[in-house]
Amino acid sequence: MHQRRAVFLGGTGAIGGAAALRLARAGWEVAVTGRDAARMPAELAAAGVRFHRVERGEVREVGRLVGDGVDLLVDLVAYTGEDVAAMLPVMAAVGCPVVVSGRAVYVDREGRDLNGEVPPSFDGPLSETGPTLTPAPPGTDPFTREGYGPCKAAAERVALDSGLPVTVLRPSKVHGRWARNPRTLTVIERMRGDAERFDLASGDVTDHLSAATNIAALIEVVASRPEARILNAADPDTPTAEAIVRAIAAQIAWEGEIVRTEDSERGRHPWQTPMVLDTTAARELGYRPVGTAIELLSEEVRWVA
Repeated sequence: MHQRRAVFLGGTGAIGGAAALRLARAGWEVAVTGRDAARMPAELAAAGVRFHRVERGEVREVGRLVGDGVDLLVDLVAYTGEDVAAMLPVMAAVGCPVVVSGRAVYVDREGRDLNGEVPPSFDGPLSETGPTLTPAPPGTDPFTREGYGPCKAAAERVALDSGLPVTVLRPSKVHGRWARNPRTLTVIERMRGDAERFDLASGDVTDHLSAATNIAALIEVVASRPEARILNAADPDTPTAEAIVRAIAAQIAWEGEIVRTEDSERGRHPWQTPMVLDTTAARELGYRPVGTAIELLSEEVRWVA
């Protein structure tokens, strides 16, 4: 029986780690790339996942990993159209290429995006056919506030125009173990710094979460059904900011009082953008979430704490 093979570019973070672990446990031969072997989670190595020190831009080295072909290649570090264009010859030898983009490409009816001066206002859940940013021209810096979204839009466009069966994934606010910048960290630090009170602004806002574990489940589904498409990747539930903060408090056994405030600075937290992704297309493809956002948020909280 053919053992399926997968390669994850930038695979030691939250999404790559969760997906690599899931596939390895399902019998896949899995390789991940990264800059620093010290960032390779021990749990992945124990599951048989192999680490390769390869930079994203080292296309020839990635090609050697892919060899005559792999069943799945997940690119988690494609930030620009040029990044994707350089990798297309390698993707041509892949059964199911996947490029991870993000919700930052979406705009509202007025053309406002998440990184603009004026925040967007969305009418309801966003489907994959909704309006997006104009793709950035070559040479745009993706690591700037104004360049990130347009560069991701350009990466998507190059992937989808390639003629290859590339799936583009658009996660929302990712949470999970091994996250490079875990959003729960600031909340945990504030709670540990003040045992009695946590000021919270915009507590009723629903800012959609995406558990790395759930994204991993979607990647496994996509791997068996290669096709050129875009899929939102988000959790099945849409908890409010207050529900998220209360879940974190419960996980670390913090017993102080959460106090609503109109002071946006004093009550600042990471979930303040009203935004929900429609995951109908993913569910129709066969995606079944591992759990809810509130249930799976505990994975990151335990790891951070």
